[in-house]
Amino acid sequence: MRKKNKDFTDELAAMLPNESVKRAKREAEKEIFQIRLSELRKKMRIRQEDVMDFSQSSVSKLEARKDIKVSTLVEYLKNIGMGVEIKAYPKDKKHKASEEVVLLKV
Repeated sequence: MRKKNKDFTDELAAMLPNESVKRAKREAEKEIFQIRLSELRKKMRIRQEDVMDFSQSSVSKLEARKDIKVSTLVEYLKNIGMGVEIKAYPKDKKHKASEEVVLLKV
């Protein structure tokens, strides 16, 4: 029987304290968020300088931020032709996914 190979990240996570792994995952999610903002704009075939109500430098700064106000995100996405939906959902397994609540849909 073949032993399943772990990948490097699994091996590293096993060696680190749980809190360090959680912190690294949070940081990774922030980086992914930045990349997604830029990808969405490019997908809509809009250059940074063509985003209405934002200067090119403010778009560049916004896409590089790891933290952003919801109102700024909504305005940015609106100006590149995208909508936004924010949901709240129970994190524990005791509750059903059907208990999701849409907090904002623009």
